[in-house]
Amino acid sequence: MRRVGVIGVGVTPFGKHERSSAELFAEAAAEALDDAGLAPTAIQAIYFGNVVGGPAERQLHMGPQAASILGLPWVPTTRFETACATSHAAFRHAVMEVASGTSDVVLVGGAERVLDIPTETATELFAYASDAAFEQPAGLTVPGVFALIARAHMAKYGTTEEQMAHVAVKNHRHGALNPKAQFRKEITLEQVLASPRIADPLKLYDCCPFTDGGAAVLLASEEAARRSRRPVWVLASAAASDAMCLHDKKDLTRALATERAAQTAYRQAGLGPKDVDVVELHDCFTIAEIVATEGLGLFEPGTGGTAAEKGWTSLGGKLPVNPSGGLKAKGHPIGATGAAQIAEIVTQLRGEAGPRQVEGARIGLAHTLGGNTATVLVSLFGLE
Repeated sequence: MRRVGVIGVGVTPFGKHERSSAELFAEAAAEALDDAGLAPTAIQAIYFGNVVGGPAERQLHMGPQAASILGLPWVPTTRFETACATSHAAFRHAVMEVASGTSDVVLVGGAERVLDIPTETATELFAYASDAAFEQPAGLTVPGVFALIARAHMAKYGTTEEQMAHVAVKNHRHGALNPKAQFRKEITLEQVLASPRIADPLKLYDCCPFTDGGAAVLLASEEAARRSRRPVWVLASAAASDAMCLHDKKDLTRALATERAAQTAYRQAGLGPKDVDVVELHDCFTIAEIVATEGLGLFEPGTGGTAAEKGWTSLGGKLPVNPSGGLKAKGHPIGATGAAQIAEIVTQLRGEAGPRQVEGARIGLAHTLGGNTATVLVSLFGLE
Protein backbone atom coordinates (compact mmCIF):
# COMPACT_ATOMS: atom_id res chain seq x y z
CA MET A 1 0.00 0.00 0.00
CA ARG A 2 1.22 3.52 -0.78
CA ARG A 3 1.66 6.30 1.77
CA VAL A 4 -1.05 8.96 1.63
CA GLY A 5 -0.62 12.64 2.39
CA VAL A 6 -3.05 15.48 3.04
CA ILE A 7 -2.03 18.31 0.73
CA GLY A 8 -4.91 20.76 1.10
CA VAL A 9 -7.74 21.60 3.51
CA GLY A 10 -10.70 23.96 3.36
CA VAL A 11 -13.51 24.82 5.79
CA THR A 12 -16.37 27.30 5.40
CA PRO A 13 -17.29 29.52 8.34
CA PHE A 14 -19.67 27.51 10.55
CA GLY A 15 -23.08 28.98 11.38
CA LYS A 16 -26.14 29.86 9.31
CA HIS A 17 -25.85 29.85 5.51
CA GLU A 18 -28.28 30.45 2.66
CA ARG A 19 -26.49 28.11 0.24
CA SER A 20 -27.18 24.40 -0.31
CA SER A 21 -25.03 21.65 1.14
CA ALA A 22 -23.51 20.94 -2.27
CA GLU A 23 -22.60 24.62 -2.64
CA LEU A 24 -21.07 24.71 0.85
CA PHE A 25 -18.95 21.67 0.03
CA ALA A 26 -17.83 23.27 -3.24
CA GLU A 27 -16.78 26.41 -1.34
CA ALA A 28 -14.67 24.34 1.05
CA ALA A 29 -13.25 22.32 -1.84
CA ALA A 30 -12.19 25.48 -3.65
CA GLU A 31 -10.30 26.56 -0.52
CA ALA A 32 -8.63 23.14 -0.27
CA LEU A 33 -7.57 23.30 -3.92
CA ASP A 34 -6.13 26.78 -3.41
CA ASP A 35 -4.34 25.54 -0.28
CA ALA A 36 -2.80 22.69 -2.29
CA GLY A 37 -2.00 24.84 -5.31
CA LEU A 38 -3.87 22.44 -7.61
CA ALA A 39 -6.37 22.93 -10.42
CA PRO A 40 -9.75 21.16 -10.07
CA THR A 41 -8.83 18.93 -13.01
CA ALA A 42 -6.24 17.17 -10.81
CA ILE A 43 -9.08 15.51 -8.84
CA GLN A 44 -9.69 11.89 -9.89
CA ALA A 45 -12.48 10.96 -7.43
CA ILE A 46 -14.78 12.66 -4.92
CA TYR A 47 -16.07 11.23 -1.64
CA PHE A 48 -18.88 13.39 -0.24
CA GLY A 49 -20.69 13.16 3.08
CA ASN A 50 -24.20 14.41 3.88
CA VAL A 51 -26.78 13.08 6.34
CA VAL A 52 -30.17 14.85 6.28
CA GLY A 53 -30.14 16.47 2.85
CA GLY A 54 -33.02 14.27 1.70
CA PRO A 55 -35.69 15.49 4.15
CA ALA A 56 -34.07 18.87 4.96
CA GLU A 57 -33.22 20.05 1.43
CA ARG A 58 -35.32 17.61 -0.65
CA GLN A 59 -32.04 16.71 -2.31
CA LEU A 60 -30.56 13.24 -2.65
CA HIS A 61 -27.71 12.20 -4.93
CA MET A 62 -25.60 15.18 -3.87
CA GLY A 63 -22.26 13.73 -4.96
CA PRO A 64 -22.64 14.42 -8.70
CA GLN A 65 -24.31 17.73 -7.88
CA ALA A 66 -21.26 18.86 -5.88
CA ALA A 67 -18.94 17.66 -8.64
CA SER A 68 -20.91 19.64 -11.23
CA ILE A 69 -20.68 22.82 -9.13
CA LEU A 70 -16.91 22.28 -9.07
CA GLY A 71 -16.95 21.98 -12.87
CA LEU A 72 -16.09 18.26 -12.68
CA PRO A 73 -19.25 16.40 -13.77
CA TRP A 74 -17.20 13.54 -15.21
CA VAL A 75 -15.35 12.71 -11.95
CA PRO A 76 -16.59 9.60 -10.08
CA THR A 77 -18.41 10.60 -6.90
CA THR A 78 -19.74 8.63 -3.95
CA ARG A 79 -21.97 9.87 -1.13
CA PHE A 80 -21.50 8.57 2.43
CA GLU A 81 -23.83 8.51 5.44
CA THR A 82 -22.78 7.18 8.84
CA ALA A 83 -24.61 9.73 11.03
CA CYS A 84 -22.22 12.24 12.61
CA ALA A 85 -19.16 10.22 11.52
CA THR A 86 -20.09 10.60 7.84
CA SER A 87 -17.18 12.54 6.34
CA HIS A 88 -14.60 10.78 8.52
CA ALA A 89 -15.86 7.46 7.13
CA ALA A 90 -15.62 8.97 3.64
CA PHE A 91 -12.06 10.04 4.46
CA ARG A 92 -11.05 6.51 5.44
CA HIS A 93 -12.36 5.12 2.14
CA ALA A 94 -10.66 7.88 0.18
CA VAL A 95 -7.38 7.04 1.93
CA MET A 96 -7.80 3.42 0.82
CA GLU A 97 -8.45 4.50 -2.80
CA VAL A 98 -5.21 6.46 -2.89
CA ALA A 99 -3.22 3.88 -0.90
CA SER A 100 -4.33 1.11 -3.27
CA GLY A 101 -3.06 2.98 -6.31
CA THR A 102 -6.52 3.44 -7.84
CA SER A 103 -6.22 7.25 -7.80
CA ASP A 104 -3.43 9.74 -7.11
CA VAL A 105 -5.53 12.73 -5.99
CA VAL A 106 -8.92 12.42 -4.24
CA LEU A 107 -11.19 15.12 -2.79
CA VAL A 108 -13.13 14.15 0.35
CA GLY A 109 -15.37 16.01 2.76
CA GLY A 110 -18.97 16.87 3.42
CA ALA A 111 -21.57 19.48 4.19
CA GLU A 112 -24.84 19.97 6.03
CA ARG A 113 -27.56 22.62 6.15
CA VAL A 114 -30.17 22.43 8.92
CA LEU A 115 -30.55 25.94 10.36
CA ASP A 116 -33.33 26.78 7.90
CA ILE A 117 -35.63 24.12 9.39
CA PRO A 118 -37.34 24.30 12.82
CA THR A 119 -35.36 23.01 15.81
CA GLU A 120 -37.98 20.35 16.57
CA THR A 121 -37.71 19.07 12.99
CA ALA A 122 -33.91 18.93 13.13
CA THR A 123 -34.12 17.13 16.49
CA GLU A 124 -36.44 14.53 14.96
CA LEU A 125 -34.20 14.05 11.90
CA PHE A 126 -31.11 13.56 14.08
CA ALA A 127 -33.04 11.03 16.20
CA TYR A 128 -33.42 8.89 13.08
CA ALA A 129 -29.85 7.74 13.84
CA SER A 130 -31.33 5.72 16.72
CA ASP A 131 -33.25 2.47 16.35
CA ALA A 132 -36.62 2.96 14.63
CA ALA A 133 -38.25 -0.12 16.15
CA PHE A 134 -37.40 0.34 19.82
CA GLU A 135 -35.80 3.72 20.61
CA GLN A 136 -37.67 6.20 18.43
CA PRO A 137 -41.16 5.06 19.56
CA ALA A 138 -39.94 5.52 23.16
CA GLY A 139 -39.15 9.17 22.39
CA LEU A 140 -35.38 8.82 22.76
CA THR A 141 -33.54 11.81 21.31
CA VAL A 142 -29.78 12.33 20.92
CA PRO A 143 -29.60 14.54 24.05
CA GLY A 144 -31.49 11.77 25.85
CA VAL A 145 -28.88 9.20 24.81
CA PHE A 146 -26.00 11.25 26.20
CA ALA A 147 -27.95 12.16 29.32
CA LEU A 148 -28.22 8.44 30.09
CA ILE A 149 -24.46 8.08 29.46
CA ALA A 150 -23.77 11.03 31.75
CA ARG A 151 -25.91 9.59 34.56
CA ALA A 152 -24.14 6.23 34.25
CA HIS A 153 -20.70 7.92 34.34
CA MET A 154 -21.69 10.00 37.36
CA ALA A 155 -22.95 6.92 39.20
CA LYS A 156 -19.89 4.76 38.45
CA TYR A 157 -17.06 7.30 38.74
CA GLY A 158 -18.49 10.25 40.63
CA THR A 159 -18.16 12.56 37.62
CA THR A 160 -19.89 15.86 38.42
CA GLU A 161 -21.96 18.38 36.52
CA GLU A 162 -19.22 20.92 37.31
CA GLN A 163 -16.61 18.76 35.58
CA MET A 164 -18.81 18.51 32.49
CA ALA A 165 -19.26 22.28 32.60
CA HIS A 166 -15.48 22.70 32.54
CA VAL A 167 -15.48 21.02 29.10
CA ALA A 168 -17.95 23.60 27.81
CA VAL A 169 -16.00 26.53 29.27
CA LYS A 170 -12.73 25.23 27.80
CA ASN A 171 -14.11 24.61 24.31
CA HIS A 172 -15.80 28.02 24.17
CA ARG A 173 -12.48 29.58 25.23
CA HIS A 174 -10.78 27.76 22.35
CA GLY A 175 -13.57 28.61 19.92
CA ALA A 176 -13.15 32.30 20.64
CA LEU A 177 -9.72 31.96 18.98
CA ASN A 178 -11.11 30.33 15.81
CA PRO A 179 -12.34 32.81 13.17
CA LYS A 180 -14.56 30.15 11.57
CA ALA A 181 -16.26 28.96 14.78
CA GLN A 182 -20.03 29.31 15.17
CA PHE A 183 -19.67 30.63 18.74
CA ARG A 184 -16.74 32.96 19.34
CA LYS A 185 -17.59 33.96 22.89
CA GLU A 186 -16.29 32.73 26.21
CA ILE A 187 -18.70 31.48 28.86
CA THR A 188 -18.34 30.93 32.59
CA LEU A 189 -18.85 27.87 34.76
CA GLU A 190 -21.76 29.63 36.43
CA GLN A 191 -23.45 30.31 33.07
CA VAL A 192 -23.20 26.64 32.10
CA LEU A 193 -24.59 25.39 35.39
CA ALA A 194 -27.45 27.93 35.34
CA SER A 195 -28.47 27.28 31.73
CA PRO A 196 -31.81 25.52 31.03
CA ARG A 197 -31.94 21.76 31.36
CA ILE A 198 -32.28 19.91 28.04
CA ALA A 199 -32.10 16.27 29.20
CA ASP A 200 -31.13 15.86 32.84
CA PRO A 201 -28.29 16.24 33.80
CA LEU A 202 -27.34 17.94 30.51
CA LYS A 203 -28.03 21.65 30.25
CA LEU A 204 -28.10 23.95 27.25
CA TYR A 205 -24.38 24.74 27.41
CA ASP A 206 -23.54 21.03 27.68
CA CYS A 207 -24.91 20.58 24.14
CA CYS A 208 -23.40 21.42 20.75
CA PRO A 209 -25.50 23.54 18.36
CA PHE A 210 -27.17 22.76 15.06
CA THR A 211 -24.88 24.13 12.35
CA ASP A 212 -24.58 24.76 8.61
CA GLY A 213 -21.16 24.35 7.01
CA GLY A 214 -18.82 22.45 4.73
CA ALA A 215 -15.31 21.01 4.94
CA ALA A 216 -12.94 19.42 2.41
CA VAL A 217 -9.61 17.60 2.42
CA LEU A 218 -7.38 16.81 -0.56
CA LEU A 219 -5.48 13.52 -0.44
CA ALA A 220 -2.54 12.55 -2.64
CA SER A 221 -0.19 9.66 -3.18
CA GLU A 222 3.29 10.04 -1.68
CA GLU A 223 4.81 10.91 -5.06
CA ALA A 224 2.22 13.63 -5.67
CA ALA A 225 2.23 14.81 -2.06
CA ARG A 226 5.98 15.42 -2.04
CA ARG A 227 5.44 18.04 -4.75
CA SER A 228 3.12 20.02 -2.44
CA ARG A 229 4.26 22.77 -0.10
CA ARG A 230 3.92 20.84 3.19
CA PRO A 231 2.17 17.47 3.24
CA VAL A 232 0.82 15.99 6.44
CA TRP A 233 0.92 12.19 6.39
CA VAL A 234 -1.94 9.86 7.22
CA LEU A 235 -0.38 7.45 9.73
CA ALA A 236 -3.56 5.45 10.38
CA SER A 237 -7.30 5.48 9.76
CA ALA A 238 -9.49 2.97 11.57
CA ALA A 239 -13.22 2.30 11.94
CA ALA A 240 -15.13 0.31 14.54
CA SER A 241 -18.73 -0.35 15.46
CA ASP A 242 -20.81 -1.24 18.51
CA ALA A 243 -24.39 -2.33 19.16
CA MET A 244 -26.94 0.13 17.77
CA CYS A 245 -29.44 0.07 20.67
CA LEU A 246 -28.56 1.36 24.11
CA HIS A 247 -30.20 -1.66 25.76
CA ASP A 248 -27.68 -3.91 23.96
CA LYS A 249 -24.64 -2.03 25.31
CA LYS A 250 -23.00 -3.65 28.31
CA ASP A 251 -21.60 -0.48 29.89
CA LEU A 252 -22.87 3.01 29.04
CA THR A 253 -19.78 4.60 30.64
CA ARG A 254 -17.60 3.19 27.85
CA ALA A 255 -17.68 3.79 24.10
CA LEU A 256 -16.45 0.39 22.96
CA ALA A 257 -16.27 1.45 19.32
CA THR A 258 -13.93 4.29 20.32
CA GLU A 259 -11.71 1.85 22.21
CA ARG A 260 -11.63 -0.59 19.28
CA ALA A 261 -10.96 2.05 16.63
CA ALA A 262 -8.24 3.68 18.73
CA GLN A 263 -6.46 0.40 19.38
CA THR A 264 -6.49 -0.39 15.65
CA ALA A 265 -5.24 3.08 14.72
CA TYR A 266 -2.43 3.01 17.27
CA ARG A 267 -1.39 -0.43 15.99
CA GLN A 268 -1.44 0.74 12.35
CA ALA A 269 0.74 3.74 13.17
CA GLY A 270 3.02 1.98 15.64
CA LEU A 271 2.18 4.66 18.19
CA GLY A 272 0.43 4.94 21.54
CA PRO A 273 -1.66 7.55 23.35
CA LYS A 274 1.44 9.11 24.92
CA ASP A 275 2.78 9.97 21.45
CA VAL A 276 -0.19 12.22 20.62
CA ASP A 277 0.35 16.00 20.87
CA VAL A 278 -3.07 17.38 19.84
CA VAL A 279 -6.57 15.91 19.61
CA GLU A 280 -9.80 16.85 17.85
CA LEU A 281 -12.56 14.62 19.22
CA HIS A 282 -16.33 14.29 19.15
CA ASP A 283 -17.77 16.52 21.88
CA CYS A 284 -21.40 16.65 20.74
CA PHE A 285 -22.12 16.86 24.48
CA THR A 286 -19.67 17.61 27.28
CA ILE A 287 -19.94 14.07 28.64
CA ALA A 288 -19.02 12.76 25.18
CA GLU A 289 -15.62 14.49 25.40
CA ILE A 290 -14.98 13.00 28.86
CA VAL A 291 -15.87 9.46 27.72
CA ALA A 292 -13.84 9.84 24.51
CA THR A 293 -10.66 10.97 26.28
CA GLU A 294 -10.88 7.78 28.35
CA GLY A 295 -11.74 5.50 25.41
CA LEU A 296 -8.84 6.86 23.36
CA GLY A 297 -6.49 5.94 26.23
CA LEU A 298 -5.52 9.57 26.87
CA PHE A 299 -6.69 9.32 30.50
CA GLU A 300 -7.57 6.41 32.77
CA PRO A 301 -11.25 5.33 32.94
CA GLY A 302 -13.13 7.59 35.32
CA THR A 303 -10.58 10.43 35.20
CA GLY A 304 -11.77 12.29 32.10
CA GLY A 305 -13.80 14.66 34.26
CA THR A 306 -10.80 15.38 36.46
CA ALA A 307 -8.68 16.08 33.37
CA ALA A 308 -11.18 18.71 32.24
CA GLU A 309 -11.49 20.23 35.71
CA LYS A 310 -7.73 20.57 36.18
CA GLY A 311 -7.17 22.09 32.73
CA TRP A 312 -5.10 19.20 31.40
CA THR A 313 -7.07 19.32 28.10
CA SER A 314 -6.84 23.10 27.63
CA LEU A 315 -4.43 24.94 25.35
CA GLY A 316 -1.21 25.01 27.36
CA GLY A 317 -2.27 21.89 29.31
CA LYS A 318 -0.85 18.36 29.27
CA LEU A 319 -2.74 17.37 26.12
CA PRO A 320 -4.83 20.02 24.35
CA VAL A 321 -8.19 18.66 23.21
CA ASN A 322 -10.37 20.44 20.65
CA PRO A 323 -8.25 23.58 20.13
CA SER A 324 -10.69 24.48 17.31
CA GLY A 325 -13.48 24.87 19.87
CA GLY A 326 -14.78 21.41 19.08
CA LEU A 327 -18.32 20.63 18.05
CA LYS A 328 -19.41 22.50 21.17
CA ALA A 329 -18.23 25.95 20.03
CA LYS A 330 -16.91 25.59 16.48
CA GLY A 331 -20.18 23.91 15.51
CA HIS A 332 -21.47 20.55 14.25
CA PRO A 333 -22.65 20.39 10.62
CA ILE A 334 -22.87 16.63 10.89
CA GLY A 335 -21.97 15.76 7.29
CA ALA A 336 -18.86 17.95 7.47
CA THR A 337 -17.73 17.42 11.06
CA GLY A 338 -15.17 14.66 10.52
CA ALA A 339 -13.47 16.45 7.62
CA ALA A 340 -13.39 19.69 9.63
CA GLN A 341 -11.71 17.89 12.54
CA ILE A 342 -9.08 16.50 10.15
CA ALA A 343 -8.57 19.96 8.63
CA GLU A 344 -7.89 21.34 12.12
CA ILE A 345 -5.34 18.62 12.90
CA VAL A 346 -3.56 19.30 9.58
CA THR A 347 -3.54 23.03 10.32
CA GLN A 348 -2.12 22.38 13.80
CA LEU A 349 0.65 20.08 12.53
CA ARG A 350 1.63 22.66 9.93
CA GLY A 351 1.94 25.25 12.72
CA GLU A 352 -0.64 27.48 11.02
CA ALA A 353 -3.36 27.67 13.71
CA GLY A 354 -2.50 31.17 14.93
CA PRO A 355 -3.56 31.99 18.50
CA ARG A 356 -4.97 28.48 19.06
CA GLN A 357 -1.74 26.77 17.95
CA VAL A 358 -0.51 23.83 20.05
CA GLU A 359 3.20 24.54 20.15
CA GLY A 360 5.47 21.80 18.84
CA ALA A 361 2.63 19.49 17.74
CA ARG A 362 3.96 16.67 15.52
CA ILE A 363 1.37 13.89 16.01
CA GLY A 364 -2.37 14.60 15.84
CA LEU A 365 -5.47 12.46 16.38
CA ALA A 366 -8.99 12.94 15.00
CA HIS A 367 -11.96 11.04 16.51
CA THR A 368 -15.52 11.14 15.19
CA LEU A 369 -18.53 9.33 16.59
CA GLY A 370 -21.75 8.44 14.78
CA GLY A 371 -25.21 7.85 16.26
CA ASN A 372 -25.66 6.17 19.64
CA THR A 373 -21.87 5.59 19.91
CA ALA A 374 -22.36 2.80 17.34
CA THR A 375 -19.89 4.07 14.71
CA VAL A 376 -16.46 5.54 15.40
CA LEU A 377 -13.55 6.62 13.21
CA VAL A 378 -10.07 7.37 14.55
CA SER A 379 -7.23 8.68 12.37
CA LEU A 380 -3.66 9.63 13.21
CA PHE A 381 -1.52 12.16 11.38
CA GLY A 382 2.13 13.16 11.46
CA LEU A 383 4.77 15.30 9.82
CA GLU A 384 7.01 12.36 8.91
